[in-house]
Amino acid sequence: MATLRGLFLSGIGTVLLVGLLTACGLAESGGGDGAVTLRLSHQWPGASEGEGDFRAVLAQRFAQQVKERTNGDVTIKIYPNNSLIEDPEQQYQAMEQGTTDMSVYPLDYASGDVPAFSVTLMPAMVRNHAQAQNWQDAEIGSKVEQMTEENGVKILTWVWNAGAIGVKKGDPIVSPDDVQSGTVTRAAGPRVEEMLERVGFGLASMDSSEIYNAMQTGTLDSAVTSTSSFSSYRLYEQVESYTSPTGGNTFWFMFEPLIMSTKQFEELTSEQQKIFEEVGAELQEYAYTASEEDDVRVDEEFKEAGVNVVQMDDKSFEQWQEVSQPVWENFAGDVEGGQELIELASQVPEK
Repeated sequence: MATLRGLFLSGIGTVLLVGLLTACGLAESGGGDGAVTLRLSHQWPGASEGEGDFRAVLAQRFAQQVKERTNGDVTIKIYPNNSLIEDPEQQYQAMEQGTTDMSVYPLDYASGDVPAFSVTLMPAMVRNHAQAQNWQDAEIGSKVEQMTEENGVKILTWVWNAGAIGVKKGDPIVSPDDVQSGTVTRAAGPRVEEMLERVGFGLASMDSSEIYNAMQTGTLDSAVTSTSSFSSYRLYEQVESYTSPTGGNTFWFMFEPLIMSTKQFEELTSEQQKIFEEVGAELQEYAYTASEEDDVRVDEEFKEAGVNVVQMDDKSFEQWQEVSQPVWENFAGDVEGGQELIELASQVPEK
């Protein structure tokens, strides 16, 4: 009985001591009543110990650094590979509904809700990585950030992905003249699809994770997606030719930033908000560099697999840009504020 009584009193003393230390600001923070757990969903295979698709690695690094700097008060649980939101295009709506809080998300996926977002995946608007990175500090970058925040999204880290063209069988597609009428392809982005139809492609809509099976079963003759996705989904096993953006030209450049629901961001403390912004800014160089390096890595990966890897020359890019002009004009006429967005995007330098 004496032992039980001693343990009981010892327990009370411990509770009182912890309470006193907490009141004095001396107790360790994290795991208490003020702890926050956020959900970050994305469509790519998960990173493993800092390795994998750079977009997944970016999410992992962000979560780790936030946890460290908040002393465990903020935990970000990552749901890769569509494990939380089955349809990757629905992640924006899921953020609005509170099903998820953060994502590494292709902004154009939400163009059904916010048509102006398609300016971030306009065919032949962004030519290379230098031009993509110039958006952030240009007037179009301010417009994009304004649009996203007005629609419930805060950009933490800018991410751009260059795209490539993979052909199941036969010669590579480099210029619009290489397209055989009726060839079925897959590409993300309604405005890109509009351009591809103009040059004779047939279209099949699907997630990038479904391209492998679609090529395997003959549903697709070709596909347009990011270089990182070409690698992550092992499409080198399905294509004979691959038109790479490493030569400095591609008609497909997608904005895929690390984003957060503004509602959730505003519920953080001011100190936590500052940490989120600082970590996002510090990861910016990694996001840009990793995206460029991925293009080169994927080239080598595809060459080693026996794929015919080619590059798009300047003349071919200019042809893609010419067939894209009517699409830009349609966007300018169809979307509120579209003309201004096209004009601002067109002003961003390529170097």
